[in-house]
Amino acid sequence: MAAHPRPPEQKHIREDVRLALLEDIGSGDCTAGLIPAESRLQMRVVVREPAVISGRPWFEETFIQLDEDIALRWSAEDGEQVVEDQEIVRLEGPARALLSGERTALNFLQTLSGTATRTRRYVDAVKGAGAKILDTRKTLPGLRLAQKYAVLCGGGCNHRIGLFDAILIKENHISAAGSISYAVEQAKRNHAGLLLEVEVETLGQLEEACRAGADRVLLDNFPLSDLRSAVAGYKGKIELEASGGIELDTIGEIAASGVDFISVGDITKSVDAIDFSMRFV
Repeated sequence: MAAHPRPPEQKHIREDVRLALLEDIGSGDCTAGLIPAESRLQMRVVVREPAVISGRPWFEETFIQLDEDIALRWSAEDGEQVVEDQEIVRLEGPARALLSGERTALNFLQTLSGTATRTRRYVDAVKGAGAKILDTRKTLPGLRLAQKYAVLCGGGCNHRIGLFDAILIKENHISAAGSISYAVEQAKRNHAGLLLEVEVETLGQLEEACRAGADRVLLDNFPLSDLRSAVAGYKGKIELEASGGIELDTIGEIAASGVDFISVGDITKSVDAIDFSMRFV
């Protein structure tokens, strides 16, 4: 489990933060403007519940864009499990900038830590089974790269980023193309080198996808008995990914079937923000 995953390129983080600050501050922070310009503060961020930390690069970038005179001293790394009332970071600098950036910085930290924490629960639930937890494209609009980084902080793995870096032939694609075999043939011709995955709903479709030369199949809402049959017949011939309605209370037995991957939309779409508090020292 990587404790220090690599964040997205700084240009993406910078743009995420720019848009968030524009949304919050707009033409100016009317309330922070009441504070004397020369005033300086020291503040601390404390987590109010157990969590896996994620979001440091966005938190830092928020204050860099507001005032580079702000100094941060971290007590926790992204990917680290923290406990209730643990101090995460101290900040010192111009009061106006600290107060203006507080909400935006905490929004990134609470959302991404929520994603990482939820991911860690799923990763822990399949420990020892050998299956890897994958994210999906069911992310918050505009925060896909940020949430996929948070998944890594939680010990999960990234599926494709978008529609451009891998191929997933789903039910509607198969219907439009006419068959799994034809869709796979076209994908190999047009996008050689990309991961080629086919969503299947039956063992018969799994056989067709395997014969056609797909790299991986997504076993969509397969009952446990069919998952076990898929593993017994195709493990090692093609990568097997379980998906569809997977939750914490069912993922253990799904992992025990022997599939290679389990994709879970819940880790990015059902985020419970972690409770942080930022107060004067």
